[in-house]
Amino acid sequence: MLNFDFHNPTHIAFGQGRIADLAKLVPAAAKVLILVGGASAEKTGTLAEVRAALGERPHATFSGIEPNPSYETSMKAVAQIREGGFDFLLAVGGGSVIDATKFIAAAVPFEGEPWSILEKFGRNVKAALPFGAVLTLPATGSEMNNGGVITHRAKGAKLSFGSRHTYPVFSVLDPTKTYTLPPQQLANGVVDAFVHTVEQYLTYPVNAPVQDRFAEGILQTLIEVGPRLLTAPEPVYDDRANLMWAATMALNGLIGAGVPQDWATHMIGHELTALHGIDHARTLAIVLPALLNERRVAKRAKLLQYGERVWGITTGTDDERITAAIDRTRDFFESMGIATRLTGYGLGPDTVDAAVAQLEAHGMVALGEQREITPAVSRRILEAAL
Repeated sequence: MLNFDFHNPTHIAFGQGRIADLAKLVPAAAKVLILVGGASAEKTGTLAEVRAALGERPHATFSGIEPNPSYETSMKAVAQIREGGFDFLLAVGGGSVIDATKFIAAAVPFEGEPWSILEKFGRNVKAALPFGAVLTLPATGSEMNNGGVITHRAKGAKLSFGSRHTYPVFSVLDPTKTYTLPPQQLANGVVDAFVHTVEQYLTYPVNAPVQDRFAEGILQTLIEVGPRLLTAPEPVYDDRANLMWAATMALNGLIGAGVPQDWATHMIGHELTALHGIDHARTLAIVLPALLNERRVAKRAKLLQYGERVWGITTGTDDERITAAIDRTRDFFESMGIATRLTGYGLGPDTVDAAVAQLEAHGMVALGEQREITPAVSRRILEAAL
């Protein structure tokens, strides 16, 4: 097992009715800016619950954060915070709203051009406003980690960042808040959490059985729960609760402690989102099966373990078992209604050239746990995903 530091300061308030706990989770003297995406939080009554729980605290609302949160919109929120003197932020939404809130919290006190936070991946963040979250869409795990992804529309760049200053103070996780989500968003959440787990698990062995079995448990839970989410005539609380907690656990630092991590699927996927606006989870479903096949030699031991422990594949040659594990992964994504080929999104070979050029422009030239995924390898991965 590799050396590691693990520290996660986020308080989780999990369960039905926990939005009321904002009355004690948010500092009594805070001046709060609530940040939301579209109109769904208002329509479903979640925003009314939040406002009621805030009580007499002065507060206002900033809306319009996009599914792939933009730098441009985030900076409008920064201006409102500076002008209004808000000192506590509250994200109400999914990973995009929480990601944007992290960036906004860091940008408000930042000296200099805030885009440099993304260019330096958050290493230059020295402080951030405190913030909490009310999760309504389980997927990214942003509710219990310090990372985020922001798109600069004018530059056509989508970059990630993280800092010890950008953990949520708390996150409220009420599974009933997922009841109004459409099937597409539920499917995205399952696949996003699945790939987050894989990126920290499917690398090479370092004799870390605790992390491996935690990861395998998350994957098995998503495989069991995922299809039921799409076919249930009415929401089932336990299935929604297990999706929500699996997505949180997939990226709160626990399963990634002391093990090598990949993240190449995410870096390549980010470019597809920036270029074509494809949902983040769907870009992951496009890239991952092709990447696993390309890296089947380097990932051989863990692919065999994954096939046996997660999919129950125990017969055949090593190559046959690895192929079967990759095929089962692709089939699972497809069973969730998510296409796993670029052609499924109307994209052809021209996309490969553009995505590789963007990877090079953003310095993504040595990706993966072994730093062996060069632009040439990324090109082969994308060509195999056509």
